[in-house]
Amino acid sequence: MKRMNYSAQYKINIILEVLREEELLGAIAARHNLNPNMVRNWKKEFLEKLPLVFDKSRQERELMIKERELESERNELLKTIGQLTMECDWLKKNQQKHLGPTTRRSLIKSHPDITVERQCELLGVNVSTYYYKPKEKPSEQLRRDEAMRNAIDCWHTAMPYLGCRRLVAKLLKEGLTTHRKEVRRYMVEMGIYAVYPKPNLSKKGKQHRVYPYLLRNKVIFLPNQVWSVDITYIKMKQGHMYLTAIIDWHSRYIVGWALADALSVAPVLEAVKFTVKKHGVPSIINSDQGSQFTSEDYTSYLKKNGIRQSMDGKARWIDNVIIERWFRSLKHEDIYINEYYNPRKLRAGITAYIEEYNQNRPHQSLGYAAPADIYLSSFATEVTA
Repeated sequence: MKRMNYSAQYKINIILEVLREEELLGAIAARHNLNPNMVRNWKKEFLEKLPLVFDKSRQERELMIKERELESERNELLKTIGQLTMECDWLKKNQQKHLGPTTRRSLIKSHPDITVERQCELLGVNVSTYYYKPKEKPSEQLRRDEAMRNAIDCWHTAMPYLGCRRLVAKLLKEGLTTHRKEVRRYMVEMGIYAVYPKPNLSKKGKQHRVYPYLLRNKVIFLPNQVWSVDITYIKMKQGHMYLTAIIDWHSRYIVGWALADALSVAPVLEAVKFTVKKHGVPSIINSDQGSQFTSEDYTSYLKKNGIRQSMDGKARWIDNVIIERWFRSLKHEDIYINEYYNPRKLRAGITAYIEEYNQNRPHQSLGYAAPADIYLSSFATEVTA
């Protein structure tokens, strides 16, 4: 006999008739040609599972509410993660742009929740670089380094056109054993380079914006019309320093300077800010294309104060010749003669030299007047007028 399959809706209709109790269960079963026991089983199953219908509905409603809450929380978390990712990317780009490798390494500390590797990743520091501990040079090597730097500085000041190969020849004659790559490394550390025409001068540096040279064929006839700023290596008996100096083109007056133990933007900015505060705002400040003069802090300060920035052409030392000549005079007339022992004495010596230079030294280009006579008299004339 073929087994009959009844749909769920059919079973429900039969059970509803039974539950109305308008007829006996047997009569309802006979009318539909069904077995009474089968109808009883349908009724029993229906009544047993009926509470589950309401429980399931309540559970489904609760589940839907929870799902909506979880979805809302998920959306908020995704929004927060997106915001944090964007801020993290922005922070990474800016901190790598404005913080040097040494500063970023110094920020890495032991932390209970953030591993050193993760801190290195966030700060853009190579993990091996962080763990690397350089060996301290022996005292003999340090003394040799200073002797090499001092000799290179002396020859470069006297003959700025000497490249590393010809400097090697000069140093060998003085009994200093060296080679081209070592001399080249010292020159890079000291921020100096040989003066001679180089190829591809028209190509601008890709690392930073190069500002145009604004002084070509420009008539300079007023103080504070144009200043030049530059940095030079200063040797001492034991060690070295770096001098940032600012000179007024019209009067050859040293309007400001700063002394530091490292090549960085901080002493340059300090010298410029102090000089502007003391002597007023110049129209133009000229410099070379060094990283100190292309940094965000330096260029932003000039823009904020309405100072036009001018830069030498690549390898065009002649574009900033006035400050270069003053550095040469300072070294030959004071630094090399005195051989200062410490920064305090060096600072005092430079102060005395600049005072003597500004107030008393006659200049042929100024009609043998002192720089102070020209620089200060111009302001006195303006006041009188």
